[in-house]
Amino acid sequence: MIRFFLTLCCLGLLSSCAGYRLGGEKPKHLATVNSLYVPLAKTRTLFPRSEALTTNIVVDAITRDGTYKIGTASNSDATLLLTLEEIIYRQTSSDRRDTLRSEELTLEVKISWQLVDPKRPGKPLEEGSNSGRTRLFVDDNLQTARANALPDALKRAAQAIVSRIADGF
Repeated sequence: MIRFFLTLCCLGLLSSCAGYRLGGEKPKHLATVNSLYVPLAKTRTLFPRSEALTTNIVVDAITRDGTYKIGTASNSDATLLLTLEEIIYRQTSSDRRDTLRSEELTLEVKISWQLVDPKRPGKPLEEGSNSGRTRLFVDDNLQTARANALPDALKRAAQAIVSRIADGF
């Protein structure tokens, strides 16, 4: 009797997650898309090497999410086109003695994107614009501080893009 009860409990525990699938539920209009091709991003900024950085960070976010696989142009179901629209710096806090001298800045990036079917490039499957923000402290070398903060803001924007195409929100 005890063996029967233990066996029944084990079977109940093993079957409790039988319907679970890894990853989120894709939007219905993207149900047939399983792999994405991400070409080099375009940029409308003057920040050096921002195209490659944007592309790499978005590909990493897609890979981490696991809903889509990364493919080549010839074997993927859709293409994700990215454009880094702008990089905006805003003063968050200033020096107490000189309000024009920044101590902390907010960096915001805006990325516009289109998910297109290579067989029908005229009509995008999905499109949007997402932004990401981070804060940075102003030190002696402002250019280095900005360059170090940019990947964090891009990661936040990339997570928003992947959330939109993988989960629908």
